[in-house]
Amino acid sequence: MPPYQALQMAKEQEQDLVEIAPLAKPPVCKIMDFGKYQYKQSRQERLGKAKQKKVDVKSVRIGLKTDDHDLEVRKDQIEKFLQKGHKAKVEIVLRGREKAHQDLARKNLEDFLKSITVPYKFEQSIKRFPAGFNVIITP
Repeated sequence: MPPYQALQMAKEQEQDLVEIAPLAKPPVCKIMDFGKYQYKQSRQERLGKAKQKKVDVKSVRIGLKTDDHDLEVRKDQIEKFLQKGHKAKVEIVLRGREKAHQDLARKNLEDFLKSITVPYKFEQSIKRFPAGFNVIITP
C-alpha cells in the first residue's frame, strides 16, 4: 500500500508506522507503539547484561631475578585464579640492564608456565611489551 495510506491507518489506531526492513523491495513497515517497543528492548538488554558471566583477568608479575619460593607463591596464585574460572595474565618485568637479556626472560616465563599444574590454554601467546613479556592464559 502507499506510504500515505499506511500513515493514515497508523494515525487512526493512534500508533506509529515503523520501517522494519528498509532495503527490501518494497520496504516493509509495521504499525506499532514505538515507545513501548523501545522500552521492551531496553529491558531485554538489561536482563541480558545481568545474566552474563563476567570473567576477570587476574594479573601476576614476576621479575628476571625472582627467587624460587616467590615463583612458587605466584604459581599457586595463578592456579587458584584458573580454578575459579578467571583468565590470568603473567608478566615478566625487565628493569634497566635486564632488558639486554630478553632471551633469558622469555625462557624464565616459559619455565614458569610449564610449572603450572592446572590445565590451561593460551588466549594470547607470549608477547613482547616495552618492560618485558606477557602472556594471557585461560582455564
